[in-house]
Amino acid sequence: MNRDAGGFEGTEQSSDFAAVPDAFQRLWTPHRLVYIQDGQQPHADDCPFCLAPEMDDEKALIVARGRYAYVLLNLFPYNSGHLLVCPYRHIATYDEASPEEVAEIGSLTQIAMGVLKAVSHCDGFNIGMNQGRIAGAGIAGHLHQHIVPRWALDSNFFPIIAGTKAIPRLLGDVRREVAEGWPQSTN
Repeated sequence: MNRDAGGFEGTEQSSDFAAVPDAFQRLWTPHRLVYIQDGQQPHADDCPFCLAPEMDDEKALIVARGRYAYVLLNLFPYNSGHLLVCPYRHIATYDEASPEEVAEIGSLTQIAMGVLKAVSHCDGFNIGMNQGRIAGAGIAGHLHQHIVPRWALDSNFFPIIAGTKAIPRLLGDVRREVAEGWPQSTN
């Protein structure tokens, strides 16, 4: 394995390839194949967002629980601190959510933003829901809202252009930090 300019193993120099070299380095992430392959939508009985609340918070990466919804770290984050807000009920789209679920998803989102600002000093957020497989939902059968913290110097569109994302913090460390920063009156 080659070392890149910084001395790190795991990248390949394009000048070592048989074809015409380009300027891009490649980080091979075969572990993500399960996530991106077609046909990987879980059966409703195997829904990770239904199973997570039955598990220990640390193991499930849950940082806070409400009455109708809960907050957990994304197992496949775009950035450190990438949170998901999920209703406990297995519903696919926002229009199926009860008024109570909608209100709590909104409230938990606001709290999450405040906690992330305090513990990670982020500069902004991407917040949204991909509803339906065709819209990009990784788990299309269970509604979930993404809260992605952003920093002025983060990689921006590197994942879209290069298909690569560097996550500088371990999920367990981020979960602990966010859970500890969560206001206790809302748990």
